[in-house]
Amino acid sequence: MKILVTGFTGQLGFDVVREGLIRGFEMVGVGSKDLDITDEKAVYQYVKDLNPDAIVHCAAYTAVDKAEDDREDCWNVNVKGTTYLANASKEVNTKFIYISSDYVFDGEGESPFVETDQANPIGYYGKTKFEAEKVVQSLLTDWFIVRISWVFGINGNNFVKTMLRLAETRDELNVVGDQFGSPTNTFDLSRLLLDLIQSEKYGIYHATNEGFCSWADFAKEIYHLAGDKIKVNAIPTEDYPTRAVRPKNSRMSKQKLVDNGFKPLPSWQDSLDRYLKALKQEVK
Repeated sequence: MKILVTGFTGQLGFDVVREGLIRGFEMVGVGSKDLDITDEKAVYQYVKDLNPDAIVHCAAYTAVDKAEDDREDCWNVNVKGTTYLANASKEVNTKFIYISSDYVFDGEGESPFVETDQANPIGYYGKTKFEAEKVVQSLLTDWFIVRISWVFGINGNNFVKTMLRLAETRDELNVVGDQFGSPTNTFDLSRLLLDLIQSEKYGIYHATNEGFCSWADFAKEIYHLAGDKIKVNAIPTEDYPTRAVRPKNSRMSKQKLVDNGFKPLPSWQDSLDRYLKALKQEVK
């Protein structure tokens, strides 16, 4: 099986390629320097020449705060880029996975969102991710849309690495305690994505590690597992203003995965423990 993975230089794309190679697939990972997904002709020619069996589209404009002001670039990457890839995918008749986000929801309430809940993004980044979802559904038949949240991986920057870095110079931190979601290890997520791509159970899925927590809870567990004695103070969102509004409820139900025969991802605590151990190995 030949699989094209966009966003190879990011956290998830890197792990999807790595997992695919372990499984013996022919993996082709591209970053923005290899393929500009906002160049329609380049995308069409690249996909046509490669003629993959599947495309896993991880590339995205993910600077949530910057997106509020840099709207043109965000739209070009997230919506136009996805449109060009989906059209090219249609031409070569290949399966397509689009990686979406918890930001398509408004974050209201406390119940986990299910796949059929109405999307209502409250920021521009979320709006572009939802528009791209609609593009995929309108252009293709063999598609998967996978909404993810709070990812952390070996390759690239993330919340875990930031917390560990801050621990080097701080003994006390304020972290938002009223936004809830599921931390998600891209290693675990990549395995699920490749299970999906080998199936024909198309549709929208939510895919995160099991369990929910706040950002403050997440930080506390990072320091607990890392053995760092850092005091974490949970603060309200209002005390940590950002350019883009964050959804307070990013809980998502993964029941659809189970109903379709896919194994749930491990708990976020278990995944975080494995991730921290893997980070230590990378440093050696």
